[in-house]
Amino acid sequence: MNDLFLLQTPLFHGLSAEDAKKLLHCLGAEKKSFDKDCIIYHAGDTVKRIGLVLSGSVNIESVDFLGNKSILSHAGPGQLFAETYAFLGDEPLMVSVAAAEQSKVLFLSIEQLLTTCPEACTCHTAMIKNLLTVSARKNISLSQKILHISPKSIRERLLAYLSTLSAQQGSRSVTIPFNRQQLADYLCVDRSALSNEISKMKKEGIIKAEKNKFFLQS
Repeated sequence: MNDLFLLQTPLFHGLSAEDAKKLLHCLGAEKKSFDKDCIIYHAGDTVKRIGLVLSGSVNIESVDFLGNKSILSHAGPGQLFAETYAFLGDEPLMVSVAAAEQSKVLFLSIEQLLTTCPEACTCHTAMIKNLLTVSARKNISLSQKILHISPKSIRERLLAYLSTLSAQQGSRSVTIPFNRQQLADYLCVDRSALSNEISKMKKEGIIKAEKNKFFLQS
């Protein structure tokens, strides 16, 4: 496992390589690989471990009884998933977690993290603080999701999403973490309708778009 990569993730922020090694052992770290579209956690599962994406990416999805899918969020390398439910322990997942591509995930026991270490080591406290910071940022991300899907029209939803990414990436040229179907699922719209709207916006000179790259022209 790449120690340098781990130390650059939000969860291991500020920890030394020695601390990271100690925590990996203490938290029963386990690495697993998943093929694209493989379900890592199913809705209804109860989980005891948080997932840290090492490579690839995962989508947090909601699927209704008719099979309609909505992507709530996306986690790429260095990002976490399932930490809130792992904290609660016996709360069933309301969402599923699926590999968006070939991915590797590191699983860590939340129970071991929250249990007082016999050596009272400060690295446990530091990681808990990091985990709370990650959770707070996710709350902001979910609030942004609400803002993205609040507008009635597809155009307004897409522009709201792209505007957020533009501000985050500091450029009118943005790269999104979704393909067209995933973008449609995230914005809670029909894929064909989304593709048609993107084509119209390109013709009107509002955006340029190719695959997952967009440029806001006006």
